[in-house]
Amino acid sequence: MKAMVSAEYGSPDVLEYLEVGRPRPRDDEVLIRVCAASANAADWRLLRGRPFLMRFLYSGFPAPRFTILGADVAGVVEAVGKNAKLFHSGDEVFGDISACGWGAFAEYVCAKETALAAKPVNLSFEQAAAVPLAGVTALKALVNKGKIQAGQRVLIHGASGGVGLFAVQIAKSFGAEVTAVCSTGHIDLVRSLGADHVIDYTREDFTRQAQRYDLILVANGNLSLADYHRALGPEGVCVVSGGSMAQVFQVLFLGPLVSKMGKKKFYSLTSTPDPESLNAVKALLEAGKVVPVIDRRYPLTGVAEALRYLETGHAKGKVVIV
Repeated sequence: MKAMVSAEYGSPDVLEYLEVGRPRPRDDEVLIRVCAASANAADWRLLRGRPFLMRFLYSGFPAPRFTILGADVAGVVEAVGKNAKLFHSGDEVFGDISACGWGAFAEYVCAKETALAAKPVNLSFEQAAAVPLAGVTALKALVNKGKIQAGQRVLIHGASGGVGLFAVQIAKSFGAEVTAVCSTGHIDLVRSLGADHVIDYTREDFTRQAQRYDLILVANGNLSLADYHRALGPEGVCVVSGGSMAQVFQVLFLGPLVSKMGKKKFYSLTSTPDPESLNAVKALLEAGKVVPVIDRRYPLTGVAEALRYLETGHAKGKVVIV
């Protein structure tokens, strides 16, 4: 089979389009013919080996542990292991396979069947591939960490990216009053997906305004913990799932301390594959309450170009590999 392979850490230039052996499913796995995948920030961070400490903790040192990247996958089951019972040959599936060794940037990949769900009937393979990692991250940030409630004032910082656009729609489905923060060129898009209010961060600083929020989800950006603290209501919650590494580490290390000192709470979220959450997002997709937004599509040979574009931080929604 063909795959995009990275034998060393570096920029997207290190990726090579190679012929490699087709994997065989283990007893609890299925073999998937990949119809579509999507690129995430996690892909280019793994490719570059950043932050460097992650090479020792997860991604491999001195060489990458995962030579074929790609977490989000949608495709057709080609074969099943002898103990796999959930799916059969010909079933259409989707999921986040990052806990199964990655590998979606290839023509075939094996994954544990528990990492997958049946593809939503109303979505194409491309749309389905855009969902798992970003959709589950948005849901877990809002529901598991943020404890979102109907009527709350919710702000999504980085509302036009992959996680952000899912978060806007999921928050609306829970009956929240949603404020989306994005750049000028993305205002119409986030409004079309249900945002009640939109703040153009190039012209306004939401942390300096009088409005306070019950829940802030940070999907992108580069602000300080003090900025978010100022924008929260008296018992508000801030969940950081993305953005600059400085922002993420500040909330990771200082968030627990600040949370103990007052009623405002700060959480850092590193989303992991979660079949229960994936099926919850699937229900929202099939009900028409959430719609994937695809910015650009690239062929398998264009993974390097896709990651370069995603790394700019200006994608409107998801970048899909077909």
